[in-house]
Amino acid sequence: MKFDIQKFDNFFFGFIPGLLLPVLFAWAFVSRYYPSDDSFFEIIGQIYNKVLFGKILLLSAMPNMGLVFVFYKSDIHKTGAGIMLGGLPYLIASFYYL
Repeated sequence: MKFDIQKFDNFFFGFIPGLLLPVLFAWAFVSRYYPSDDSFFEIIGQIYNKVLFGKILLLSAMPNMGLVFVFYKSDIHKTGAGIMLGGLPYLIASFYYL
């Protein structure tokens, strides 16, 4: 039985991970590299009005761009478009806060 990847070429299979992946990546990055014992939400509250918040948002959107590249190279265009549209609010917010 051959596995057909084209049946997963759906907009919502990309949109939901496109919304969740930047949050998970930001959580992993902040919890690993930010020098504090505070929780994730307290750290975000501390850096909310600073330039560092925009940089973390921009960094957290990068895994989405990698996935868009992989899905477009695999000819799974609807899923790649969903990931791109799911990550677009993070990109817009990061340019606003820079």
